[in-house]
Amino acid sequence: MMKKMRRKDRQLNTEDTLTVLEQGEYGILSTICENGTPYGVPVSYVYSNNCIYFHCAKNVGLKLDNIGNNSNVCFTVVGKTELLPAKFSTKYESAIVFGQARLLKENEKKEPLLKLIEKYSPDFMEAGRKYVEKSSSETDIVEISINHATGKGRK
Repeated sequence: MMKKMRRKDRQLNTEDTLTVLEQGEYGILSTICENGTPYGVPVSYVYSNNCIYFHCAKNVGLKLDNIGNNSNVCFTVVGKTELLPAKFSTKYESAIVFGQARLLKENEKKEPLLKLIEKYSPDFMEAGRKYVEKSSSETDIVEISINHATGKGRK
């Protein structure tokens, strides 16, 4: 059961939460290992169609093993931050997503890969399209279907 946010005055509305997800540079994927140990790993990602997508090496790695054993995941993005030393505080914005992760099938990979290129290499879309056509079979794409998302911030 999820606890309610303690500082309701810092809760972001849905639109601002989605903006954090759209503009974030990277996110932390949290999974559970087979023995119950939590595992968090930073990944490059894109938010699209109420889902999070990220790429990884094909068929290898602890995150894929964990998702295979338990598809429930948590994904955290920290947006803009600014230290406020004189106030012993920080301005910040963040979003936390809870959902189910799954590996995409080969015929589902192209659009998320192009969205990743559009986000991280927008000035190289033509080369990116060629790269996707050539290399998509060598990478896995994970989709996180969002069940619940919350945002928090101090402006």
